[in-house]
Amino acid sequence: MALAKKKQIKKVVLAYSGGLDTSAIIPWLKENYDGCEVVAFCADVGQGDEELEGIKEKAIASGASECHVVDLKEEFVKDYIYPILKTGSVYEGQYLLGTSMARPVIAKAHVEVALKVGADAVCHGCTGKGNDQVRFESCFAALAPHLTVIAPWREWDMVSREDLLDYLAERDIPCSASLTKIYSRDANAWHISHEGGELEDPWCEPSKEVWTMTVDPMDAPDTPETVELSFDKGELVAVDGQQLSAYDSLVYLNDKAGAHGVGRIDIVENRLVGMKSRGCYETPGGTVLMAAYKGLESLILDKESLKFRESVALEFSHVIYDGRWFTPLAKAQLAAAASFAENMTGDVVVKLYKGTATVTQRRSPNSLYSEEFATFGADDVYDQQHAEGFIRLFSLSSRITAMNQQTQK
Repeated sequence: MALAKKKQIKKVVLAYSGGLDTSAIIPWLKENYDGCEVVAFCADVGQGDEELEGIKEKAIASGASECHVVDLKEEFVKDYIYPILKTGSVYEGQYLLGTSMARPVIAKAHVEVALKVGADAVCHGCTGKGNDQVRFESCFAALAPHLTVIAPWREWDMVSREDLLDYLAERDIPCSASLTKIYSRDANAWHISHEGGELEDPWCEPSKEVWTMTVDPMDAPDTPETVELSFDKGELVAVDGQQLSAYDSLVYLNDKAGAHGVGRIDIVENRLVGMKSRGCYETPGGTVLMAAYKGLESLILDKESLKFRESVALEFSHVIYDGRWFTPLAKAQLAAAASFAENMTGDVVVKLYKGTATVTQRRSPNSLYSEEFATFGADDVYDQQHAEGFIRLFSLSSRITAMNQQTQK
């Protein structure tokens, strides 16, 4: 970015976490953008009270003029997690999109704060190697294209934690970070991700120190536990008979499932920017929710509807992973999933045991399952002779192909 453009920035809103990177970004912005005012913005998406403790004071001590902490927990679960759950989206067969699905709600609140305080720029601490820079900036472009986007990791010459710590020390800016930090983590109500350290070697098994949200399945209770989830039109309305808010329901499921080691995955994924990365993810409550919802779908959706919903899941997993939430395509795919969800009413029981979440019971007033038709015993509703005509028509093209081949011999 040219120096002339830098001087035009009068006020910038920074997505602030209180960590090393964003603590260094505040003074860097003021020094490199002609003393512009820096407003800190922190999104509470359920990462935990310990992550937010003293964050306003940290931001001010680093040079911010003010700090806005915005509670997004209920909105995140209700307006982002639930709609994505209805799509059934899982990225590359395993990843439940925990980091990806939080980005649009954070970006939206980031823009709202920027507009509220009259900023002419927004800033994030994402690296030039990751997916998040694309996700945030795509959302900014869709919501407030007039705002200038500043990405320090693509501009400054600092390349390591040592550089950042030295930068802060030279300016007498307090920071609790140190060189002993091993892993890069990102947490919210849905999950926590772990990268870095020994995980950068895909041949290295994760140590026990990696995992923070779930117990080791080997150490989980020897006695299984069940949890009952009740849905109304695709929305979770009760857990074990308790009517809780969307966020509190997820917290409840996280606690239950985490105690049984449910929700751990260790994957090598394809980043949007082209490289592969290895990460460990913990999504205890989300794993239970996804299993329960799909268990309910198995009762209610007919074969072709489920096939189409699965195609939506595959496509939408890339849409949300790539940061395209605020697009016509995402809107259409979410609408398709929501239409199927209109019939997703019922109860599902999931058994938790040593890292597994298994659906064991399901019921719904909209169920297409009929014991009369499915029974192996005697019935008065299904004439097995009808299957012969169906099979002849179903395999007609194969029959004609074979007949043609025989004629040509």
